Amino acid sequence: MNFSVHMDPETVAILAELVVETGQTRNAIIRQAVQEWVARRRPQQWPAAVLAHMQVPEPLDLPPFESTRGELGEPVDVVL
Repeated sequence: MNFSVHMDPETVAILAELVVETGQTRNAIIRQAVQEWVARRRPQQWPAAVLAHMQVPEPLDLPPFESTRGELGEPVDVVL
C-alpha cells in the first residue's frame, strides 16, 4: 500500500543524510521507523504459540506479581 507523507524540510534533510550513511532507500528507512513505532505501542503479550503450548486461556488474568509481597515473612539470617 502506498502513502503520501508530508515532512518538514529539516526531517527531509536528516533522512537524506541517513540514506547516504546507511545505503538504505528512503522508503526502507521510513518503513522500518513506522514498524518500530507500531511495535512499541502494541500491548506486550506472550505469542499465541506460547499460550497454546502452556494451554493458558487468553487473556491471561493473573494478579500482579508484587501483590503477594506482603504475605512474605521476615528474612532469616543464615550463619554457616
